[in-house]
Amino acid sequence: MPIAQMHCKVSVPQVHHIPLQTTFHGVVHAISTPEAQVYQYRGIKYASIPARFRQSKLFTSYKTSTDATKYGPICPQYKSRESIEEAMFGLSDDDLPKQSFKQNEFECLNLNITAPAGLTPHSRIPVMVWIHGGADRGTGSSWVYDGGALVHRSTVIGKPIIMVTFNFRLGLFGFAAGPMLREDNKSVGDEGVGNYGLRDQRKLLEWLHHFIGDFGGDPSNITLFGESTGAADIVSHLLSTANETRPLFQRAIVQSAILEPNAPDVSAAGWHLSRLMSALHITTVDQLRAIDADKLFAYGLTLRNVDDGVFFRSGWRSYFQPDDAHLRDHHAFSELLSIHKIPKRPSRSPHPNAGLTTFHPPANLQPLVIGDCASDSLVWSLYAAQWTAPAIVRRIKAVCQSLSKSSNLMHAYDISPYTSDDEVVQRVLDLINDARVAWPTECVAQSARRDRGGHGVWRYVFDQDGPTVNLPHHAVDLVYLFDNVPLPESVRSPSSSMMSFYGDFCEFDDVDEDSDDSVVISDEDGCSWMQPCVDQWSYTHVRDTMQERWIAFAYGEAPWSDEKVFVFGPEGESGERSACIFDGRRRRQVWKEAFEPLGMQVVHKVGLELSRGPPLRGY
Repeated sequence: MPIAQMHCKVSVPQVHHIPLQTTFHGVVHAISTPEAQVYQYRGIKYASIPARFRQSKLFTSYKTSTDATKYGPICPQYKSRESIEEAMFGLSDDDLPKQSFKQNEFECLNLNITAPAGLTPHSRIPVMVWIHGGADRGTGSSWVYDGGALVHRSTVIGKPIIMVTFNFRLGLFGFAAGPMLREDNKSVGDEGVGNYGLRDQRKLLEWLHHFIGDFGGDPSNITLFGESTGAADIVSHLLSTANETRPLFQRAIVQSAILEPNAPDVSAAGWHLSRLMSALHITTVDQLRAIDADKLFAYGLTLRNVDDGVFFRSGWRSYFQPDDAHLRDHHAFSELLSIHKIPKRPSRSPHPNAGLTTFHPPANLQPLVIGDCASDSLVWSLYAAQWTAPAIVRRIKAVCQSLSKSSNLMHAYDISPYTSDDEVVQRVLDLINDARVAWPTECVAQSARRDRGGHGVWRYVFDQDGPTVNLPHHAVDLVYLFDNVPLPESVRSPSSSMMSFYGDFCEFDDVDEDSDDSVVISDEDGCSWMQPCVDQWSYTHVRDTMQERWIAFAYGEAPWSDEKVFVFGPEGESGERSACIFDGRRRRQVWKEAFEPLGMQVVHKVGLELSRGPPLRGY
């Protein structure tokens, strides 16, 4: 892992890439310090798009000199009055860094590489690849996901990593599908239909497999990590046919995945596409390709993964069922071992995967870190607030189509036609949270653990409040992980009383795991246990802990005992705890009693319907 010594004054970062016969010219990242310089290479094209609704092709034809100082175009997307960052973090536009990206449907497949200075092709350090969320909006080039702070931290602690962010096709451009498109794709030799965005991501991994080495990265030591729909995409890759036959990443981190266990087949996806084409008064694929991208946004068609019979492996849907909710093949894992005799590729990074566990599953059963935030459903709060109690009751009954099961579900979440307006919003948010994020996350964790023989899956819960919103909301973990979100003065400046308190109780790791799971803070400085206060100490402690655990995992180390649950928050707490603590942090017993009788498809549909709000005003 040689890293050349850097001087304080440096010239423009350059990578002379012999395989690609080009020199990439980057920038010195603003976070650089004399002891830890960070370089960034932006807007590097990794794949080309031959036509709308066609699979991308690996790009390898560069000029002898490649400008990598500017971010590349992003996938076309509708513009909202409120940015994703405003919605996620509760900050005003005036408080946020300003960015502007060109939108280009055919030039949006580009990547950004953030790396320690002084790497050589012999460095072979771990590579962490971030898949952004946002569904049909967003970009990997957003300042929120900038890898500077994480890479700088990795260098300071002596475990340098390379971080890659990238753009891929979204929404209609990334996931349109139907019988007509399938035949069109087949005629030019493309495999499957739809999932263009997922295949773009796979193409990115192919590019890294071939070319990250000259940037100093180890192509045999790649960790995928992502949040929200980006985390769901990682689960899709874990369950893909391609991952069974040719894995291109060695481990994965799944953060608050908004999973789609009810992915439509080609015919169902085609129904949505035909409605769009009817509204546009067109009948052929060629006509659809000729429509301006901007005109397609007006129809508000949100598309995600499709089960085209090619991308996903056989039996993939069972991954979203709890272990005891249906019959399992108890010999599934041993059969996987016998069928997929894939030798474990030795890592050339400093810490091989052997450090994870003494048990080595096949290469297509990657070690997994997975968890969620306590209040992920806040992302749907605007729509949830529009429900009335009688309307919720009617909707749940209609979706469940079983009086006894719907009654059981509503009883579990204390919902009735007489629930007050003050209480109904929080109760429906609890139900949405569990149906769309928390329970599917637990089911995937259980299935992954089963397939890996009971090992190689690390569970966490993120219950730390955000510094701008006093709740552990969706994407709050990104505030701590990337350390890029502007912080209020209360977090930037240490509180003398809080520092005194934490000086006496500085390591939550030493808390008795069987004791009460809370820490009570005095009312000094306006903080109390009723109103969590994120101060400089708690923010820094959770940030450093999360960054260090994620980096250690990328190095092939066990981030914590896979028999324990790691907690982040509340009030700055962090550490591994007994698995039984999970029952107190999440509604596991409720899931067993109310969700399992309904099954994942119905539960997910309930969550989806409620998170969209009432279908009609005054419903």
